[in-house]
Amino acid sequence: MACGSTNTIVRLMAGTFVFALVFGAFASAQGRMPPIPVDKLTPAQKKAVDEYKKARGGEPGGPWAVLTRSPELMARTLMLSDHLRFNSSLPPRLSEFVILMTAREWGQNYEWNAHHPLAVKGGLNPEVAKAVAEGRRPVQMEEDEASLYDLIQELLHNRTVSDSTYARAVSKFGEQAVVDAVSISGYYTMVAMLLNTARTPLGPGVPAPLPAFP
Repeated sequence: MACGSTNTIVRLMAGTFVFALVFGAFASAQGRMPPIPVDKLTPAQKKAVDEYKKARGGEPGGPWAVLTRSPELMARTLMLSDHLRFNSSLPPRLSEFVILMTAREWGQNYEWNAHHPLAVKGGLNPEVAKAVAEGRRPVQMEEDEASLYDLIQELLHNRTVSDSTYARAVSKFGEQAVVDAVSISGYYTMVAMLLNTARTPLGPGVPAPLPAFP
């Protein structure tokens, strides 16, 4: 093949690659399921949005904008979310810790960005959160945090929990708190999956807080 033809093909391939990067970034920045304009809502969607506003205030964004597409699911999810976030047997320091571990597992920047400040405000050591973000086992955990870390990490990575880890968690927290912790991780796994599918973006100019893993 002539050198000129080879160079032309290389330039075309490079152009295609650049276009793919630009288009991919644009699609990601826009998101696949942005909030539905008010005049486009179905009656069922409008009812679900109104219930959300009454419960939380403000317009439904993030995962709630995605869930608007399934209004009955959105209404039922709101009840579950309210219980797990505000009425679980775990204090905010620990419940938000579970959420951060789950967000890290799914590489979910929106979820992490929303809950990192809440975790720190709830009393989680920022160095512990930093280690989780970087994929490291935190070295400055409290005893209850270490027990919870092992429980959730084993479940996320191994899809099961060893007898020793389970016994330690039940001894430390009791069965209800173990059920609550696992349910929080399960719920925020669903949220992360929705956000990843919808490619829900961070706010304008907000850098992605989680480093990408291979």
